[in-house]
Amino acid sequence: MTHSAPLHTVPASGQLRSIDRDLLDALRGGERLGVTELTETLGVTATAVRQRIERLLDDGLIERHKVVAGRGRPTFSYSLTADGHRRAGANQADLADAMWQEILSLEDASVRQQLLAGIARRLGTVYKQQLTAGHDDASSLELRMRELSKLMTGNRIPNDVSRQGLAALPVLGITACPYPELTDESEQRSMCHLEEEMLSEALGRPVELTSCRLDGDHCCQFSPKETS
Repeated sequence: MTHSAPLHTVPASGQLRSIDRDLLDALRGGERLGVTELTETLGVTATAVRQRIERLLDDGLIERHKVVAGRGRPTFSYSLTADGHRRAGANQADLADAMWQEILSLEDASVRQQLLAGIARRLGTVYKQQLTAGHDDASSLELRMRELSKLMTGNRIPNDVSRQGLAALPVLGITACPYPELTDESEQRSMCHLEEEMLSEALGRPVELTSCRLDGDHCCQFSPKETS
């Protein structure tokens, strides 16, 4: 899989609030709307609209346009940014499921594995670009893992980071499957392998799945591979 398409960051704030999504939906038609129009459309107060606007401006999902009419004070209208259009789009769950099933149904195993590896690298790179800790030693590995843990929590992936003893390497545990409808119990366990490769890419160090909920364990744990 090529990497020609732009990578988009995973917002630390996670999922949109429903009240913010309502404002994005109001702007999906492409019109520039001001506070008055948004207040009427959403049926809330102007103060509530302004609060939502400030949040969405900070998140880069809408942009402000100055409107000058005559000698009066300028007003402002708002429209969606490219990221705003992406976030305001239709629920992608059905599309993701259909694409996933098509990938798994590919008869050519090498093509299937190439696609899965490309998806894993792409997802991992999106997370990796947001990590600030270095790659020097075990302590920086733990810092990166804890940063990654926060990003994953923001994306509604419940997880924790633990370690046993001072000499032990940190372990990332995912306590609930992030994509339950895409996880199969076949020998392929394609989603498990994809997560393994994605986390390896994100952390800049190979990790392996050392316990799995599909085997009856309480969570899926990913441990760094020992380096020689």
